[in-house]
Order: sequence, then C-alpha cells, then structure tokens
Amino acid sequence: MAKRVTLAEVAARAGVSPITVSRALRRPDTVQAETRARIDAAVAELGYVPDPAARALATGRADVIGVLIPSVTNAVFTDVLSGIYDGLADSRFDVQYAITRYDPGTEEKLIGVFLRQRPAGLIISGIDQTDAARRLLDRASCPVVQVMETGPDPVDMMVGFSHHDAAAAATRHLIDRGYRRPGFLGARMDPRTQRRFAGFRAEAEAGGVFDLDRVETTEVPSSVGGGAELLRALLGRHPETDAVFCNNDDLALGALFEAMRMGIPVPGQLGICGFNDLEMMRAAEPSLTSVRTNRFEMGARAVEMIRARLDGRDPGPAILDLKAEILARRSTDGPTGNRPVET
Repeated sequence: MAKRVTLAEVAARAGVSPITVSRALRRPDTVQAETRARIDAAVAELGYVPDPAARALATGRADVIGVLIPSVTNAVFTDVLSGIYDGLADSRFDVQYAITRYDPGTEEKLIGVFLRQRPAGLIISGIDQTDAARRLLDRASCPVVQVMETGPDPVDMMVGFSHHDAAAAATRHLIDRGYRRPGFLGARMDPRTQRRFAGFRAEAEAGGVFDLDRVETTEVPSSVGGGAELLRALLGRHPETDAVFCNNDDLALGALFEAMRMGIPVPGQLGICGFNDLEMMRAAEPSLTSVRTNRFEMGARAVEMIRARLDGRDPGPAILDLKAEILARRSTDGPTGNRPVET
C-alpha cells in the first residue's frame, strides 16, 4: 500500500508550519493568498488527503454535516438536499447523507452511526423519531435540525411547516371554490400523511362536508398509477364526489389521468388538489392546484442554523415555520354549476 502523505510533508514542501497548513485547509480565508497558493500546490503535488478521523479526534468533531432523509427518488427530498448543498458551497463542510426508507428502526440505527463519527451537525427529516432515537439526539454533542415539519418539542432546532395546517388550508380552498362533496386520497399513511388527513378532516368537518366513506387510502408507497387506482375506487363507491384532496402530487396527477380516461371534466365535475407543488403540477393540462412547500429553503436554512451555532452566533428561533402556500390553478376553478356568471 502507498505511504500516506502527512501534514508535515505538505508543510515542508510549501515552506510553512504544519499549523499554517491546517489553518489553510480548514479556514482558507484566514491565510494570505500567496501562502495559500503554495499550500494548494504542495497538496496537489503530493496528493495529500486530510484524515477526517484524525481531525475529529483533535477537534472533537469532523467537518461533516450528516443528513438523514427517507428517500432520494422522491423529488421532495432531493430539493431539500439541493438547499443543503447550496448552503454549504462556500464552507469547509462536506455532506454525508443516508436513506431511512421511511423506517423508524433504520433511522434509529443510522443516527447512532452518524453520531459515532462526531459530525459537526446533523439534519434529520421529520419529528417522528423513536424514543431510543430521540434519546440519542438529545445527547448529541452537535447541533441538530429537524426539517420538513414543525412541532412543539424540537430536539434542538427545527425548520419546516405544519402538515395539518397546510392540508386544512387546501381543504378550505376547495370549499371556497364551491366543492361540497370532497374526498381524500392517501398513500403510505405514515405519520406525516396522517397529519395531512387530520387537517383535511378538521376543515371538512368545520365546513359540514366531511364523509369518512369518501376517504380512500392505501399503505403502499405513493405513485401516479396508485393515484389513478384510488380515484377509480373512490368514484366506484361515491360517484357524486366532486373534488379530491390528494396526499401528494403523484396521486393528484394519477387522479387527473384517471378522470380523463373516465371522461370526467376537471375542474367542472371534479376538482383536484395535490401537495408539494412539483414541476409537473404546473405543466399538467389542466394545470393542477397544489400546496407549495419551501423545501429548498428548508435545507438552506437548516445549514444556516448549524453554521451559526458552530460560529458562536445566534441561530434565531428554535422553531422556524416557513409556512406553506396554496397555488391555485385550473384544476380547482370550481364546479360548473357554481361558477359565477361572466359579464
């Protein structure tokens, strides 16, 4: 095996002290440009690679931000990752992320793996950790930010929005547009989805339009095809349903395709609202109403909070609510019979 190049060898090649090399690699802005250029050249010539384990041992933490998310195939979480990477672009920190596959046990195990590596900070999706995972996070020696949701009891800091309130606002939008027999389509039915359903139910009950039999759900992961199946099943039982609030945009798009196959006019006979506001919602025909969640900003703000804490600055409020916004499009223009007469 090739001999590992040491920090002292880089320092000797650049004609500076090992401390200066270390400072240039960790905080380049603290070293003069000419000196930094010599060090960079020595690093390149010798093929020096910093030892993160040694760094963590010396400082108590590695220059790594750990990120735990349920999926990378879901664009919702890739947007969060994009915000995290963008927020660290000018820093010394690297990102290590792992996928929990929506499994609390896997998440618990991965939290332990990350914390043993002494990360500079940890970003974790959601607020539904197991008791054991919560105990690990409570004892973490680094800043922890929960993203994608808000709640009353953060581990340390959190940035996100209320899924319950966002779903309630979407339901209120359907009622305000004149829909009186709304249904709910949901997949996977994890805690986050349950809170969206609770928001739908609360607002529909307040408006006097809730019917538990107009709720169609499945435990399988969400998909466009799944949205079509759920709508077909719902309309098979309740053809009078005049709108559907879908747990996410995949289901909403599938519902739109199925309505087209069944010859059901959208929005005149059926209103459709999704959740997350992915790009396809704007591109659909008719365009689909959805709940916009500020996912990129959540990732960027989480990083900002961690960096502020590490630099000894005030990271701001422990709970940062970025809210959610209803993006009203053609799919919820209202039932044909309830539209105002244009003059």
